[in-house]
Amino acid sequence: MTPDAPLHPKPKAPPWLLVMMGVSGCGKTSVGRQLASALGLDFIEGDELHPLRNVALMAAGTPLTDVDRADWLATIATRLGQAQAGGRGLVVSCSALKRRYRDLLRAACPGLRFIHLHGPAALLRQRLDVRTGHYMPPSLLDSQLATLEPPAPDEAAITLDITPPTPQLVAAALAQLQGTSA
Repeated sequence: MTPDAPLHPKPKAPPWLLVMMGVSGCGKTSVGRQLASALGLDFIEGDELHPLRNVALMAAGTPLTDVDRADWLATIATRLGQAQAGGRGLVVSCSALKRRYRDLLRAACPGLRFIHLHGPAALLRQRLDVRTGHYMPPSLLDSQLATLEPPAPDEAAITLDITPPTPQLVAAALAQLQGTSA
């Protein structure tokens, strides 16, 4: 031990395992990518894990059912569980609209944290109206808002209003993850 080394080194915190959740247009991808970068973690775009059938349904304006989402959620749960088993942190975007979806993900990855991005329906619609290159049409926003079960207090989710710009949301998420106020 070197003379400058502490006698009782601070234990290293386990890597963060995070899900950016919320309805379409809330910023899961943009905030999630930047948060992952700030934490030095990999980012997985959950929308890229949907089976082709789900993509076709959504592109046609058909809301997904619990049955439609089952394989997709299982894939995300597997990815999170693999990261945890490998001692790696990970940030994943996933709407995680219902508590039971979040419970399924938590069962595969104990200690998983959710960051719920939410905002006014008008702002969400505005964002979806200008978004390009995504299969999810703005017409499905209402069904997502109707399905959304915001995290309950016992879920210890971080909830952020999406009105501020992305860098401020990332800073707020980091502050809350690190136990300070933003």
